[in-house]
Amino acid sequence: MRLPKIKLPNLGSLWMLVAAVGFAIMGALVKIGAQKFSSAELVFYRSIFGLIAIYIYIALRKLPLATPVMHKQMSRALVGFASLVLFFYAISKLALATAITLNYTSPLFLAIFMPLFLKDELHHEKSKKWLYGAIILGFVGVVLLLKPSIHSNNWVAGAVGLLSGIGASLAYIAVKLLANSNEPDWRTVFYFTLISTIGSGAWMLLQHFTAVSWQDVPLLIALGVSATVAQLALTRAYRTGDTLTVASLAYVTVVLASLFGWWIWHEKLSAQEWLAIGLIILSGVVSVRANYSRTELQ
Repeated sequence: MRLPKIKLPNLGSLWMLVAAVGFAIMGALVKIGAQKFSSAELVFYRSIFGLIAIYIYIALRKLPLATPVMHKQMSRALVGFASLVLFFYAISKLALATAITLNYTSPLFLAIFMPLFLKDELHHEKSKKWLYGAIILGFVGVVLLLKPSIHSNNWVAGAVGLLSGIGASLAYIAVKLLANSNEPDWRTVFYFTLISTIGSGAWMLLQHFTAVSWQDVPLLIALGVSATVAQLALTRAYRTGDTLTVASLAYVTVVLASLFGWWIWHEKLSAQEWLAIGLIILSGVVSVRANYSRTELQ
């Protein structure tokens, strides 16, 4: 007796879960490092140690850095770095929860920009509606979880934070376009960390420099490595997975960061926060299910 063939969903999207773990660990390390270092310094150390890690990987495997689409690599790196700078500026001026929420509008803007840049990914109207719904549901969960607030005297910083979300969505589209050009994950991450290192290094020189002790080195290395692993996984997710599914799964980072806060810093979660976590998890399940339904249609 032959068993029926089961069509599996696109599992490439699930790389975003690996990225979520990496970004959540990075966020916890940033919170620890922020007790001593400025935002500019943390961006620089995140970038420089990540650059060293990815370059060691490239050198050991003797992988080529030359690319026929250097303009696309530079566009992705510059847009990604600009979004990162805007994000850290918003963090310095707003409550952390508010800045993070504004940055996590990126999936919504991604859904808006996709018809312009990634038309081929929007074939099936039914699954597309479910994926848009999952993204909105996930964002509602993020807002409930973080409870952001913007006062009238810092609306400029709020606008900057929103721009960081727009920039992040454009960076993700650039990653997908690079994937369509068959650019490998490691090369995309290398050029992004290279540009981020140069840019954040210049930014850091304009501010007060904090001396680094030997006790700080493990933290800073872990910060760079976790960020690099997360970037590699994110790039793989956008290269091999469904763009909107990956975007909705990105909200898992917020859930993990909240759980890290509860575990490490004993930050208690209210009933509303647990409800928010449930909505975010549900959004991920809905997005994967919608992608599964789309696979069945094919």
